Amino acid sequence: MIVVHDDRFFASYAADNAAMAGRMEAALGGLRPGPWALVAPPPATDEQLLLGHDAAYLAQVAADRPRAAMARLAAGGAILAARLAHGGEPAFACVRPPGHHAARDAAWGHCTFSNLALALLVLRAEQRIASALVLDIDAHTGDGTRKVLAGWPQAEVFNPFADDAAAYLEVVAARLDAVAQVDILAVSAGFDGYRLDVGHKLATADFQRLGALVRQAAERVSHGRRFAVLEGGYYLPDLGANVLAFCRGFAG
Repeated sequence: MIVVHDDRFFASYAADNAAMAGRMEAALGGLRPGPWALVAPPPATDEQLLLGHDAAYLAQVAADRPRAAMARLAAGGAILAARLAHGGEPAFACVRPPGHHAARDAAWGHCTFSNLALALLVLRAEQRIASALVLDIDAHTGDGTRKVLAGWPQAEVFNPFADDAAAYLEVVAARLDAVAQVDILAVSAGFDGYRLDVGHKLATADFQRLGALVRQAAERVSHGRRFAVLEGGYYLPDLGANVLAFCRGFAG
């Protein structure tokens, strides 16, 4: 597995939870040093961003230069992770700002560009894939991802919800077991479902199980092609441990 990251993600660019000081250091803390290579991405190009966003929205984002620069790098990180995954190397994009609340012409929830959706749209534009399954394990629904991919029926976004961790894992396992074939599996990897974060549900071991479920499904239905992109996760004392647990299960 490859971790897509750039030390520029440590920089301050906004005043919100996703941009809080120390968050990226916490997320990456469990992965570095570690067994996985770190690769820095290029920023997303206008051509790539326009696959999922309106030109007027890009102009609006560009007015906030620090956020725009960071968001382009995050989208580029997701795109690189997707390309690596398609080439046979599972990848985790440790990036910010997150993206699953970003639609074509607006965003909320600390998001700017629809990172994961853009990555899939780039793969489709490059004629590498025709179908995808997105598993969004963030505590909040990936409404932006759904909207950006709405015109692509072969790209499904699945947001599991359940009352407790055991039921949640069962819901995820059942959905993945039902997949017959897909070109790639993608994960909106939010960690705010953690028992001490806003979701108050999952333990660290549950994130490892989620990663393993995706890996096992990918090996069965998508020739092992899989990538994940960081979304939420704000309880910094345990964020690194949760990211590491997920990646251990995801990488195998």
